[in-house]
Amino acid sequence: MKATNHFWEKIRAEAREVALREPALAPLLDEVFVRRPSIEEALSVRLTRKLAYHATPESQLQEVFCEAFAADPNIIIQVQADILAIRERDPACRDLLTPILYFKGFHALTCYRFAHHLWKKGRIDLALYLQSLISEVFAVDIHPAARIGCGILLDHATGFVAGETSVIEDNVSILHGVTLGGTGKETGDRHPKIRSGVLIGAGAKILGNITVGMGAKIGANSVVLHDVPPHATVAGVPAKIVGRAEQAEPSRSMSHNLDNLEEYVNFGDGI
Repeated sequence: MKATNHFWEKIRAEAREVALREPALAPLLDEVFVRRPSIEEALSVRLTRKLAYHATPESQLQEVFCEAFAADPNIIIQVQADILAIRERDPACRDLLTPILYFKGFHALTCYRFAHHLWKKGRIDLALYLQSLISEVFAVDIHPAARIGCGILLDHATGFVAGETSVIEDNVSILHGVTLGGTGKETGDRHPKIRSGVLIGAGAKILGNITVGMGAKIGANSVVLHDVPPHATVAGVPAKIVGRAEQAEPSRSMSHNLDNLEEYVNFGDGI
């Protein structure tokens, strides 16, 4: 709790600094950050203002979000890890405040966490309603039953899709236009499992109940239809192994180079 409080006070201090530099933003920053006692309340206000329209008042959505924070302390732990991951990996992120104010990938992922909480509580209709709003507002479609860890960078985010039985472990980085989908009309466990430390390039399509191993790297616009070994680099349509990832966790380095191509022959010619 102390770490979270320190984290929140740092964000509030950053908000005050921005308000001094940009008076036009001062009312927003004061309302959302400076006057709020906790990051949980600030996030509830910021996100529900983006989502609330049609038939659902903002106050009702805020109540749902605040209830979720109170019922599941793990949500704020995940959110804090996501913010730190963005700050660490995205050179466009200058501070802790920026993702909360501007980054729709973070917004969409945080809203998914509320929908997932509702799904686990059996509140299926409201969870699916939130999924629909998230898709319309942020152009990100994550099924509320999907299981996503923490320390996630969803960079740019537009067009990201994760199906119902998708699993994303901790410390994964995903670019825009990525699909974690099925391969047809099959039911049951039918979506990809992304292990920790994976980096997925823009536009990649990973389809079916397959596993992308720990520390693997998926090249941009690749179509992955089979399991990917840990620490492999794959690329192409259909994707093939083209080398080994040089880093233990490519998600942290964010290097999209196709590493060690000279090792391709020794490592394998397909997946």
